[in-house]
Amino acid sequence: MFCTLNTHKVDMEKLLGGQIGLEDFIFAHTKGQRKEVEVFKSEEALGLTITDNGAGYAFIKRIREGSVIDRIPVISVGDMIEAIDGQSLVGARHYEVAKMLKELPRGRTFALQLTEPRKAFDMIGPRAGGGRGGGTQLGTGRGTLRLRARGPATVEEQPSAFEERAVAKVDDLLESYMGIRDSELAATMVELGRDARDPDALAQALDSQLGDFAFPDEFVFDVWGAIGDAKVGRC
Repeated sequence: MFCTLNTHKVDMEKLLGGQIGLEDFIFAHTKGQRKEVEVFKSEEALGLTITDNGAGYAFIKRIREGSVIDRIPVISVGDMIEAIDGQSLVGARHYEVAKMLKELPRGRTFALQLTEPRKAFDMIGPRAGGGRGGGTQLGTGRGTLRLRARGPATVEEQPSAFEERAVAKVDDLLESYMGIRDSELAATMVELGRDARDPDALAQALDSQLGDFAFPDEFVFDVWGAIGDAKVGRC
């Protein structure tokens, strides 16, 4: 279903993305129990944040406390969203799933088909220090393996402080505007906007590479501002 980085637990904040440190550990989470849940959409916002593994499966990354979904105990973080009202979502990106859920009319009941990750390795705890390697911490490799949608994987230097700040800011904007977090998409946007002269140039770069998203002008302007803030070190 998905992989987590340096933890065996179902922690969607540790979901494997496009960058892997040379000393990181990867844990694979396989399919567990399937379940179908009827959800009454009493509010416009269901309280879900959705992510995906880039291979055709979308997952629940976060559930807002007190939300519609939070009141349904059988739905959990880490569940894969297989279908909505019988319409398969295998192959869909997380923003497509989020859009479908958002467009469902308020005041009606819909069916969610979910698959939870298999429960395993619950007995594993943190590795004790003093083992071979003198207490070396995970994820300290100086190189980073970058996985791309097109082209081969490459080993690159760790992101600069500017890149890390900018990607974090743009990722926050994606969640605010679209209800998703996607660090790989945010990194691509930062790459496109790094040398843009002004918001119009950024908009043209985004349209040429990410035109399917049809980002609104106000969002592009906020991205331009976030990249500019990161360049000068503003938080």
